[in-house]
Order: sequence, then C-alpha cells, then structure tokens
Amino acid sequence: MTERLAYFNGQWIPEPQVSIPLGDLGFTMGITVTERLRTFGGELFRKESHLARMHASLAIIGLDAVAITRELDSAIDQYLDLHRSQIGPDDDWAVVVFVTPGSGAGPTICVHGLPLHFAEWADQFDDGVHAYLSEHRQVPPNCWPAELKCRSRMHYYLADHEARARRPRARAILLDQEGFVGEGSTANLVTYDRESGLATPRSTKVLPGVSVAVIAELAAQLGVPFAERDITIDELRSADEVWFTSTSICALPVVSIEDRPVGSGSPGTEYLRFLAAWSSLVGIDIRGQAQRARS
Repeated sequence: MTERLAYFNGQWIPEPQVSIPLGDLGFTMGITVTERLRTFGGELFRKESHLARMHASLAIIGLDAVAITRELDSAIDQYLDLHRSQIGPDDDWAVVVFVTPGSGAGPTICVHGLPLHFAEWADQFDDGVHAYLSEHRQVPPNCWPAELKCRSRMHYYLADHEARARRPRARAILLDQEGFVGEGSTANLVTYDRESGLATPRSTKVLPGVSVAVIAELAAQLGVPFAERDITIDELRSADEVWFTSTSICALPVVSIEDRPVGSGSPGTEYLRFLAAWSSLVGIDIRGQAQRARS
C-alpha cells in the first residue's frame, strides 16, 4: 500500500476523500479539538498522555469523552499498523486526530497522518530559532480553559505573521493577560538559568505540554531544578538559555529574542545535554535524524 488512508467517522477511506461538510461546527465556528502525536523509530510516543489530554478537551466541549477517546485509541493503533510499511528506517510520522461536534448527525471523528517534514526545522538544531515578543496575547483561561487543545489559533497565526514580517522563519512569543511569558506559537517555552534551573509558565495558564512533561522528567533524572511559575519579560531576556518544545520538534533552542542574543547566541550546553538525554530516551538521534532527512 502506497496511498495514505484516514479513519473518518468509523470508516477507513483514502485520505483525499475526507470531506468536512460546510455546516460542520468545526468549520463554521472553529469547534475542533485535536492532538498531534509522533513516532520514534516507527513507534508512537506518549500516546496515553495525548489521549488523556484529548479526553479532557472532549469533556470541556460536551462530547462523550469516554466513548470517543476509546474509539480514537483503537483507530490510532490501526492507523500505524496500516501505514507501517511506508515508514522508512530513518523516517518518522505524525499522527493527527481531530474531533468536532459535527453538523447535527453526531460528531466528526478523524485520524490521519503524514511523514514528519524534518527539513522545516533540521537546521534549527544548530542555528537556533529567532523569536520576537508579540503584541497578540495568550487566550486567557476565562475564554477557554488552558487544558483545551483546539484549532482556534488565529492569535498564533497573527503573532507569527507579525514576527516573520521582522525576520523570515522567526517565531512569536505570546504574553499572558497579566504580561507574563505565555508560550510560543504552537509550542511551549522553557527557560534555563544557571542559578535556578529550568522554568516554564504555569500549566493553569498555558496548554499542559506533553513535551514539557518530558523535559520535567529528564530534569529530575539529570538533577536540574524544574519549576512551573510566572516568568517576567526581564527574566526571559536575561535567561542563559530559552527553548521551544513541542511534539514534532521535541526541543529547539531560541538564540535571539527581539534581536538580542540569548546567552551566547548559539545553542547552549544545557540544551545539548537535554537533547542528548531525550535522544537516549527514545533510542533515536533526534538531531541526526532530522539532518539526515534534510540532506
């Protein structure tokens, strides 16, 4: 099998045949909850954590979280089995799930996937990411709960559009409504200070990241303090290291903020140590895999 299939409302169909009705609330109102998983060495990573977050999102929007999560759990495993022959020895895939309330005949449920586009970020393991503070703010918890992972992402789009008008491929950092550091566009943020260790914004204010949880686990193993707390702009600017972390990229170093270097202006030693530990955890040279795919 060379074509990709998708699980769509209980059936496996060729991916190009997936069609969302115009009246679907995921389209008309943006009511779509989602998760994006990835594989390492062809095996899913932290599926249970992603499904737990999906369960919470489904409950928030009033759908049958137990039944739908169970259906997704089975479909994700089937998806990987159906496409395993397409995953090359030095390749890995993203598996994407989304659910909407539908258009009146029950929820829309979909599982699909694609090879990870390593070339989009492979160079940034060495060159780093340039970031800018955005005028657009993080959505506050009184609009929707921080633990809701949804596709209502206009604020991310506008923030990155603003950043990339200043520098191609730059990423935005959004502040929360109180002026503390929030998150990157579609990525959590971690700071490192030689005196106090690692810090990340409170999970009551930003999406609790699966990848941030991995960083916390690695920090415990490596003996590095890790804290969830409010981070000021001044603390961000003075940090020895800053990282973006999310499912596909794992972790990338931020080398400048507002055109000012972070630390030495190159990936820091602590970042490299954590990336090596993450590679050891999953049995894949994360940086090497991405760079081989680029060449």
